[in-house]
Amino acid sequence: MDNRSPIYTEKHECQDCYKCVRQCPVKAIRVQDAYATIVAEMCIYCGACVSICPNTAKHVRNDLPRARQLVKLPPRVFVSLAPSWITEFPDITADQMIAALKRLGFTGVSETALGAQQVSAHVAQSLREQPGQILLSSACPTVVAYVQKHRPHLTAAVTGLFSPLLAHCRMLRRHFGETIAIVFIGPCIAKKLEADDNPDLLDIALTFEDLRLWLAAERVDPRSLTPGAEDLFVPQAAEEGVLYPVDGGMIAGIRAHCRVDDASFMSFSGLPAVENALDGLEDLGPLEQGLFLELLACEGGCINGPKVTRPGNTVAKRHRVLVNAHLPDAHAVPRLPEIEIQRPIKALPLSQPPPTEARISEVLRSIGKRSIEDELNCGGCGYDSCREFGKALIAQRAERAMCVSWMRQLAFKKANVLIHKMPSAVVIVDSDLRVLECNAAFVAIINDHYPAAAPVELEGLCLTGLLPFHNLFASVLKNDMDILDRDVRFVDTILHLSIFTIDPHAVVGAILQDITRPAVQKEQVIRRAREVIQKNLATVQKIAYLLGENAAESEVTLNSIIESFSPAKIEGDDGGDNRD
Repeated sequence: MDNRSPIYTEKHECQDCYKCVRQCPVKAIRVQDAYATIVAEMCIYCGACVSICPNTAKHVRNDLPRARQLVKLPPRVFVSLAPSWITEFPDITADQMIAALKRLGFTGVSETALGAQQVSAHVAQSLREQPGQILLSSACPTVVAYVQKHRPHLTAAVTGLFSPLLAHCRMLRRHFGETIAIVFIGPCIAKKLEADDNPDLLDIALTFEDLRLWLAAERVDPRSLTPGAEDLFVPQAAEEGVLYPVDGGMIAGIRAHCRVDDASFMSFSGLPAVENALDGLEDLGPLEQGLFLELLACEGGCINGPKVTRPGNTVAKRHRVLVNAHLPDAHAVPRLPEIEIQRPIKALPLSQPPPTEARISEVLRSIGKRSIEDELNCGGCGYDSCREFGKALIAQRAERAMCVSWMRQLAFKKANVLIHKMPSAVVIVDSDLRVLECNAAFVAIINDHYPAAAPVELEGLCLTGLLPFHNLFASVLKNDMDILDRDVRFVDTILHLSIFTIDPHAVVGAILQDITRPAVQKEQVIRRAREVIQKNLATVQKIAYLLGENAAESEVTLNSIIESFSPAKIEGDDGGDNRD
């Protein structure tokens, strides 16, 4: 059994782009050592991180092997099929889908919408018996998790009922016996969490993607099947419950002829819309007729769930659901409850208290944000503001390296220190050959050879008036081809020069070294002697049988040259023979 969370990260695939942080509506992502992992305590399993990850590092747990094994075991296994199947498989009829699932080993297929009808019946009863209350739907497990964890003060308003899936599982076990096994198939990742939390009701939750893989593996094409008279939904077909996967569908099952101007019923889909709908809800005064909010995490409803094959096309999908629904007479809605589906829904507030403003300001100073003006709120880290990023740093869900502006400043400072501490001369110029940056060694070269008119500051000056070989810089800018290890004459000296591209056709840099200086001459002799040794040894490996001992003698001679110019040898010669 795979004991991983319904959504997890494959670390070696994560490219620390922070897209999951940016997309996650509740920021349930921890970045540690440049890897983004799921924070289970905060996660609502909406699947946004799975959809957005450019490198597919976020994975949905694969429960397909368990399901394939389950249908081979003694207990009868039934499918609870989500009503959105009709938009996922638009070219397959209901009886063909049932026949195909039976080919995979299932005993029977039932519609999750039957459970939805019972949920609607219980909500309608509650509204009749306790008018004036504000109720939030419990049909969407992602919304329920969002309220429990991130709006815990509203948990009491959530209807204390099973989701349609769990209600359906209770119905199936009541009808076919407690020993049966049940596998859900639909577009929702959060249903896997329901299976984990309620193993006595639901055995496994699969996605439509899993079903497609299973059908392909068994070479079952539903479109090619000829269904029999027995290929029907059990124990019966659903009616108004099939509207649940579109926003407003749940309300239609609670109250017939509900109008858009009916203030007692409202529908919101998509987490941003849900968040906005819940803002200030606790401040509403007493309501004479009460208020019921149908809340769905996916925009447009479950027809756009995280694991549908074709996201979007909401109008076409909604139309297909509506035209294929077989609705009961208006007087039959709402139904009367037939089974008990009550359950307690508890608040699950986050364990870590919010940090103080002083603590946030302190941690922001560690990344160079010392004032409000320093807080760019660029969003590069994935958070909406620098202060939200600061909170994540305090909670150890983020790393300072995620701050793009701070890392840029840090890189600039490091590069600046390196440039100015290098003993060799360094200069960086733009496409107009104007000096952008240079170190003291470069200034010294210019000043030593132009003592009469030595410029005080070189930044901004054009290289054409400073170096006679400026054409080499222009060549690198034009051709984007580096010039390395070139010796050029400059007044009465020889400069060892390397020019390289920093930004193609825009910025180039150069390192210069005056090789006429005695210390540099010794370094050059040593370096070139070593190069001769390496080339000579490479030749020896190829034609050793011809050179014989001459190669070894050459190496000894060259090594003696290096030794004679090395600092240790020179220091020893200066002090004479110090041995007693």
